[in-house]
Amino acid sequence: MKAAAWVMLALLTTQAGSVHDVMEAANEGKPSLYDRVIGGKATPEEVRKLSDLYQALPGLKPPKGDAKSWKEKATALASSAKDVVDKKPGAIEKLKVTANCKACHSVHKPDGK
Repeated sequence: MKAAAWVMLALLTTQAGSVHDVMEAANEGKPSLYDRVIGGKATPEEVRKLSDLYQALPGLKPPKGDAKSWKEKATALASSAKDVVDKKPGAIEKLKVTANCKACHSVHKPDGK
């Protein structure tokens, strides 16, 4: 199993994962996993990986801000990523909307990070 797969497994099966871990795995790099998915250049495995990462978010504690707001935003993101896996019409566009970094970061990202 590749190292990234072990990280994924750890995130999904333990409390050790954090929002930061998920965001780093999904959004770091040039191009990031997220960028490959929305650009249509991701493999089916990569699309599932992004979805799995985002599925973990609603169950994690927000670093800052209201838990209800976090749950709503994270659930919408997870749902839209699942729609991409399921190849639903308009799923990529929905993912772009729900993955609005500023909307979430402005209320849930700790200051200075």
